[in-house]
Amino acid sequence: MSEVWEFLKELVDPKSIIQLGLPLLLFVIFAETGLFFGFFLPGDSLVFISGLFCATKKDLIGVNIVVLILLMIAAAVLGNIVGYLFGRHFGKNLFKKEDSFFFKKRHLIATQNFYEKHGRKTLIMGRFLPYVRTFAPILAGIIHLDFRKFMLYNIAGAFAWIGSIASIGYFLGSKFPETENYLGYIVIGLIVITTLPVAITYLKNRKQKN
Repeated sequence: MSEVWEFLKELVDPKSIIQLGLPLLLFVIFAETGLFFGFFLPGDSLVFISGLFCATKKDLIGVNIVVLILLMIAAAVLGNIVGYLFGRHFGKNLFKKEDSFFFKKRHLIATQNFYEKHGRKTLIMGRFLPYVRTFAPILAGIIHLDFRKFMLYNIAGAFAWIGSIASIGYFLGSKFPETENYLGYIVIGLIVITTLPVAITYLKNRKQKN
């Protein structure tokens, strides 16, 4: 049991994920963008740090920044496709599912609230928001959004999310290598900035319903 717990702790640490290799990095992005139990994985910080390390620790990443970005985009697109298909066939059962370590119904409801406010743009905007990023493709499947339209938003969102955050990380690593010394603060900042819009939308909807 302790070995499983240690592995789970490594899965929420972006640096540990990257140090364990590119395949795990890509799998985590895949899981966090489409598997309902992937909501706790470190999406934004992982993408940012992988871009940063591509500039400061090239041997660790093993590929150049263009290849890295394209691979991460592919993982994010595939993750959303799996999430969409899961939502289309089994997603309605999630609204009846009890909370567990790997599932929190409130995150699905928060995504639904966000979708009701922003519509299909959620599939692009939601890429930058934890929880919404995980549950948006599942919700799109539940409501049977046309697959071609879904793929348009899916690909556009993946390019916008991965391309911007990884590029910022790479730029800072290239121009200011010392940025690596402040990763803890950067990760906390990313969590706060990306979580606020979801929390505000969720609280507003709860207040309106009450």
